[in-house]
Amino acid sequence: MPVVHFRVRWPDASETRCYSPSSVVRDYLAPGERYALADFMRRTREALGMASERVRAKYGFACSQAMDQLAEIEHIATRFSETAEAQVTVVSFD
Repeated sequence: MPVVHFRVRWPDASETRCYSPSSVVRDYLAPGERYALADFMRRTREALGMASERVRAKYGFACSQAMDQLAEIEHIATRFSETAEAQVTVVSFD
């Protein structure tokens, strides 16, 4: 299963390098695209959830690292939940 790292830029211009155990994240996010915070979070939850389930299907257990990554993304996103029109940019995939 190909591991994918993706870099996102938050509304405050900080960046985070994120992990996915599967390339399925490429079906949900595109490099260079800006997403409203709520849309980015919906897409990220679905992508990392799907990636974790692909690990479960192949190895018999969910990917805790994907769920840890999602928890980190959700924690960071809470900083911007009160920011009107907050957007997140997907900078790149590694």
